[in-house]
Amino acid sequence: MLTASLLTVALTVTGAAPAGLADPHKKDIAMRLVSSAENSSLDWKAQYGYIEDIKDERGYTAGIIGFCSGTGDMLELVELYTKRKPGNVLAKYLPALRKVNGTDSHKGLDPGFTKDWKTAAKDPAFQQAQNDERDRVYFDPAVAQAKKDGLRALGQFAYYDAMVMHGPGGDRLSFGGIRKTALAKAKPPARGGNEVTYLNAFLDARKAAMKAEEAHEDTTRVDTMQRVFLKNGNLDLNPPLKWKVYGDSYTIKS
Repeated sequence: MLTASLLTVALTVTGAAPAGLADPHKKDIAMRLVSSAENSSLDWKAQYGYIEDIKDERGYTAGIIGFCSGTGDMLELVELYTKRKPGNVLAKYLPALRKVNGTDSHKGLDPGFTKDWKTAAKDPAFQQAQNDERDRVYFDPAVAQAKKDGLRALGQFAYYDAMVMHGPGGDRLSFGGIRKTALAKAKPPARGGNEVTYLNAFLDARKAAMKAEEAHEDTTRVDTMQRVFLKNGNLDLNPPLKWKVYGDSYTIKS
């Protein structure tokens, strides 16, 4: 059996580049990894209807990647859904979502919003809207930046997971700030650096950002997930994958 490093060499020799995170199977793996951390389940497609206030000062967190009523992405999601399907069950909450944006308030959303969210989640149009907003705001920008930095699937996933949790902004605790901190410590492959060294620097910066926020101070999604894959040299994020998040064990066999 070929080791991960020998497999990479073999693929390079034959001219077939390893699949990046945009490959449909790798993308599904990425979604299962995120779901294990966000929802304690590998069944990410069961999370369209997820909604709760996790007390992180972002209001309601909901859906397949944790759209938040306090950060604007939930508002943009419901706006997209309403543009595609006027009069949907969530459309009446748009004025309230605009008012609570930037806060942790539920004003104008309670008591019916959570129930109506779960109703909307059964609608294929709302599920597609969640998929599309995930890609537009988080997945596509993360993968694009990772490719520019010369990172393979694991690095692309590290960027995506960081962007999902911390947001795509440029401040110290957002994705842009985390990447900036990493770049000050190590060069990415695109700048002549070592991929493992750079990813370790990025994960170190990610941990520091997580510890700076009480709601994110448990860093196991880095320590016992991403760092495990990195230590194993699995830069292409090839299954089988074994990891732990918040003490729970998970496996993706293929």
